[in-house]
Amino acid sequence: MKQLHTRQLTTAAVVGAAYAALSIFGSFFGITYGPIQCRFSEALCVLPFLFPETAWGLFAGCLIANLLSPYGLLDIAVGSLATLLAALITARCRSRYLAPLPPVLANGILVGGLIAFEQVGFGGGFLSVFSINAVSVAAGEAVACYALGLPLLLALQKVPFFQRMIAQRTR
Repeated sequence: MKQLHTRQLTTAAVVGAAYAALSIFGSFFGITYGPIQCRFSEALCVLPFLFPETAWGLFAGCLIANLLSPYGLLDIAVGSLATLLAALITARCRSRYLAPLPPVLANGILVGGLIAFEQVGFGGGFLSVFSINAVSVAAGEAVACYALGLPLLLALQKVPFFQRMIAQRTR
């Protein structure tokens, strides 16, 4: 198992705290939870492309944010695991332009399914309600990850401080 250094742990912790804070901030505007959501914090989900250790920070931040979710324990578990899954896949992406895609797909499918289950259960109508929720969650996720996250990713690669951190990983 690869040992994490203090800087990597700190980076993950800062990203997790930022994720939680941005999610809670977004809840004041009513866009953090529910079938129509666009979490500003999801822009950070592209960071594992450059800094794989941030995947666990994102998971922790999402877990903290989901403690306020109106969907309860199910969202705490499923929503947080969707973010972790997306972050781990993003860390393995080869293209920075595809890095925002795993969060869009994972949250669209898993969170969309969770919301549909909360609305109608697994009985009749689940597939139609799931389709609507999956598309709306994925659309909000795409806005956060592509409109905010991708520019963040591109900008970080131009900052000398982050360039040095990225270069240290490739040695």
